[in-house]
Amino acid sequence: MDEKTVARNKKAGFEYFLLEHIEAGIALQGSEIKSIKNGQMSLQEAFVEIKNGEAWLMNSHIAPYLQANRYNHDPLRPRRLLLHKKEIRKLHEQVKIKGVTIVPVRVYILNGKAKVEIAVGKGKKLFDKRDAIAERDRDREAKRANASEGW
Repeated sequence: MDEKTVARNKKAGFEYFLLEHIEAGIALQGSEIKSIKNGQMSLQEAFVEIKNGEAWLMNSHIAPYLQANRYNHDPLRPRRLLLHKKEIRKLHEQVKIKGVTIVPVRVYILNGKAKVEIAVGKGKKLFDKRDAIAERDRDREAKRANASEGW
């Protein structure tokens, strides 16, 4: 299995407690997959919305593919996620809870096909974020101390 990570949403882990991860396919146009394979994708402001029994990836930016000229795609268009109806229903039930949302965590290429890893996330409060920052700082200081001891 040849897997190449194209885009990550680093903010998702900081903004949310990620509860459950699911792999989904993405319905793309020809110029979009070429652009993704070149690493021209961003998930910074992206989220997943469920409408009419379908899951949609919203606000993900895929840069236009230069060689496609007039047959190019809209960079911010909504893209349908390929999931089973049972998975969509389960996600929809979880999103009904206040403070719970679905966020894309990363996009990767698996055997020539673009896949997106989505996660059900519960929003963190401000003090949770502060704890995460403090823990990250402690880890960084510990690594520095270990590195300096090695000299």
